[in-house]
Amino acid sequence: MESKKLWGGRFTKPLNTQLDTLNSSIHLDKRMYAEDIVGSQAYARSLKTAELLSDDEVTAICDGLEKVKLEWESGEFLIKEGDEDIHTANERRLKELIGEPATKLHVGRSRNDQVITDMKLWLRSALHKLIELLKELIQVMIKKAGREIDILMPGYTHLQKAQPVRWSHWILSHAWTLKNDANRLREILKRTNVMPLGSGALAGNPFDIDRNVLAYSLGFDGVTQNSMQAVSDRDFVVEFLFCASLIGTHLSRLAEDLIIFSTKEFGFVAVDESFSTGSSLMPQKRNPDSLELIRGIGGSIFGECCGFMMVLKGLPSTYNKDLQSDKEAMFNSFDRLLSILKVTVGTVETLKVNPSKCVEALSFEMLATDLAYYLVRRNVPFREAHHLAGKVVAEAERKKVYIQDLTLEELRNISVHFDADVAKVWNYENSVEQYQAIGGTSKTSVISQIELLKSWLTTECNKP
Repeated sequence: MESKKLWGGRFTKPLNTQLDTLNSSIHLDKRMYAEDIVGSQAYARSLKTAELLSDDEVTAICDGLEKVKLEWESGEFLIKEGDEDIHTANERRLKELIGEPATKLHVGRSRNDQVITDMKLWLRSALHKLIELLKELIQVMIKKAGREIDILMPGYTHLQKAQPVRWSHWILSHAWTLKNDANRLREILKRTNVMPLGSGALAGNPFDIDRNVLAYSLGFDGVTQNSMQAVSDRDFVVEFLFCASLIGTHLSRLAEDLIIFSTKEFGFVAVDESFSTGSSLMPQKRNPDSLELIRGIGGSIFGECCGFMMVLKGLPSTYNKDLQSDKEAMFNSFDRLLSILKVTVGTVETLKVNPSKCVEALSFEMLATDLAYYLVRRNVPFREAHHLAGKVVAEAERKKVYIQDLTLEELRNISVHFDADVAKVWNYENSVEQYQAIGGTSKTSVISQIELLKSWLTTECNKP
């Protein structure tokens, strides 16, 4: 029986059934049907310019491919035996619709350069979607920071109370991280947007194809310069997988903070019921499952990155079938990241903050650093001031009293530099307001952060 495969001419035996199943990628790459069609239509026009297709043939091909696209969109497209990938399926259906002209479309082109072109077109669109969601999440955080700017809370290091900060400063710390993530995706977009089509299987295209014109028609910024590098290059996939992993990690850390803050022991925030679940046994429970799923799925995205990099590390030059796993890693990471980004937006947007609980959690021991700063302002060297503030903490612990309850006489026994105005140290608002330098937790600094992020969002909105 004659092989239905695009590559079947030199084979006399049918492909092993198990290998045929393993070899087939149509179940995955069918989601790139639109990109494959757009790329094929542009390539057909290039073949016309190179006088390899007539006007009538290129019209038939482009119109036929448009019909194929409509079939995919309406769900009418039927995948048949032998459709091992999206390229084979589209070409097979095109031939059924228009006949012989369809058999001329693949001249000079290989699935090696075709698939990577499809992937770059698909990822280009996917990156834009992720950037938009990151911007939406940052916008939500900016609004919350502005509305809740006067709420004070403990800042933590090692999960121990450290210094007083503004709640808005905490939430903006995550917003700045997400801004960096969006910028990284922009950088990947630049490096991805270089066209490999015209590289053939590995040696290039032997016909008079103007690759620069072809690239421009597909929205690429330029063309690859080495055909061997082009068909084996999956760096853009790895970069995406890494950035997706990093964003997943950042969302996981945000989720972890909020899970802790939402416990009864903290009570700083309440996760909205629409983003919570209950217990099948304990009626009183309201679990932050949205945040836990964000945290868990963030880890699984890294698994895709690690796994695919191991695929690449031992490959010889140019195309190898191992690379077929690239699409699964790329699609899975995108789908997972998209899902947790959407849930993060909703969870943060509906989050309720409890200002009184945040303030109740403050303790004057957190102002020990301010005590050292008080001494520094009285010309005591910082190392000595730090040591003296530590002795104050130790003295309060020894006497089993709060640090602010030590008398002036007891403080002066530790250092003569303490005076009556030391009482001003025991004020949380004064504490946060002293951090006026850029990046600090003072109100003016937080307002400045909000304005800078708004300005960045405005600039982002004007980018293509």
